[in-house]
Amino acid sequence: MGATPPYERSVFINCPYDPGFADLFHAIVFTVIAFGFVPRSARESEGEAETRIDRISETLAQCKYSIHDLSRFTGEGTGNLACFNMPLELGIAIALRYERKGTGRPHTWRVLVPRGYTYQHFVLDLAGFDPSMHDLTVPSVIGAVGSICKKTSPVQYHRRAESLRASRISWLKLRTSGMRP
Repeated sequence: MGATPPYERSVFINCPYDPGFADLFHAIVFTVIAFGFVPRSARESEGEAETRIDRISETLAQCKYSIHDLSRFTGEGTGNLACFNMPLELGIAIALRYERKGTGRPHTWRVLVPRGYTYQHFVLDLAGFDPSMHDLTVPSVIGAVGSICKKTSPVQYHRRAESLRASRISWLKLRTSGMRP
């Protein structure tokens, strides 16, 4: 594994990794990069001997920021079971925030959810918190993640706007060429 990216620019991305969410995952990654950050996830350490939860916790701890998409909240399969990995990882990020208060290595987390308030039915303790909303489309995810990143981006404002436009253009070129990001 290569050198660890700088803590100040690292953003942990917590979202579904299945093929049905791939376009939205790539939109999050494009936008994070466009704003001068380094996207991180548990996927970068797949295949290592540590348990998945240890790899997730370690990677999260190496990041100043994290973005948690809670789009998947319904059950699947014959047992109608929902996967709660995303809320679990959000809980780890929230714990990091409080553990690090006053240490000089804060952790800031943000949540993405589909429009509407369905998330409040399964993550009740987020009531009163205003997550960034999207409508499960690439442009809306880019807009939601962009609004999160612009508040703390290391890239100057005019460069951020250029980067975001370039991100959208790159995304469209990939999609229209038939290539998968």
